[in-house]
Amino acid sequence: MLPSDTGAFDAIGAIGGSGPWDAFNDQASKLGAHFHHEYQLRYFEYIHPVRLQKGVPMRFRKPYPVRVAYTEWGPEDAPLVLCCGGIANSALRFSFLASDLQDKFRVVCMDWLGRGLSGWMADECEYSLPTFVEQMRQMILHLGGKPVTVIGSSLGGSVAIELAARYPRLISQLILNDIGPYIPAERRKRRAETLARFYVFRDPAELARRVGAAHKNDGPISDDIRFYIAFVQTRWSPENGGRVYRYDIRVMQAYRRDAQKSLDQWASWERVRCPIFLIHGLQSDALSPETIDRMRITHSFHVMHVPDTGHTPVLSDHNQTWFIRNWLSRTGEIEGDWTVLHEYRL
Repeated sequence: MLPSDTGAFDAIGAIGGSGPWDAFNDQASKLGAHFHHEYQLRYFEYIHPVRLQKGVPMRFRKPYPVRVAYTEWGPEDAPLVLCCGGIANSALRFSFLASDLQDKFRVVCMDWLGRGLSGWMADECEYSLPTFVEQMRQMILHLGGKPVTVIGSSLGGSVAIELAARYPRLISQLILNDIGPYIPAERRKRRAETLARFYVFRDPAELARRVGAAHKNDGPISDDIRFYIAFVQTRWSPENGGRVYRYDIRVMQAYRRDAQKSLDQWASWERVRCPIFLIHGLQSDALSPETIDRMRITHSFHVMHVPDTGHTPVLSDHNQTWFIRNWLSRTGEIEGDWTVLHEYRL
């Protein structure tokens, strides 16, 4: 384990700029202070194996390390919950959920390779589902190797389905945040076209407009929560004179190529044997009722439906986190399917 750093919020935001950004930076510091002493930023060295370098010229193929960042919340001896976000998410997007769970659980939120504070791959072709499955496998081994609960949003859920099918002893239970074993190519192409562009936000108003469009799926969350997410998922770029998303743009270009076909994990889904909890944004274009019905042919699971929300719920709402907490605790207070109401926070 590499040294920890309690200044994770400032590190992820990389505050910079002046003039119109001054008020933005002041507000970001206040929001960051809300969680500042609740977690630590840590790292481990992921070793990228040669078997996952198939698109790399032979002379460049060799195992190499990449630093992976993660935030850690709660007691070290508590039941472990590993949170993994979507294709463009950073670990601190889970801050609200982690803060609500940390009194009873050890919550670890991981930055995918090429995102947040994690390092970048040597070649664009190495950003692939098999790479992310291997990253999650090594993360669990780094955390002790015992079975963990995985909360996976979008990409995180896809990776967890694959890992649970291949390495069933590593995942004890699975929470899928608006993701199933199937996403049609049409939806993936549409999302990829948006993500594969390089965005530079030269003033806060420009960033706010982009956040408003990109987060329309998040549901009725407060402006403070939108602001927080916008901050932790961007950084100041002096060479571009504005804030940019905190990810390697090659991740999104690799995703654009892969998105030309549907995501089909039905074969892996049938091999998953752990308890499952599904979160469904009722306006989601990625997880359809038809997909949920087919998932139930081979598995029995609980579903939390989130109204006025698309793909994927932020999980910042106290009502949502209450249901997640109770399912994890197995208190017997919840069963079947339920639709949650919204409750603002911050």
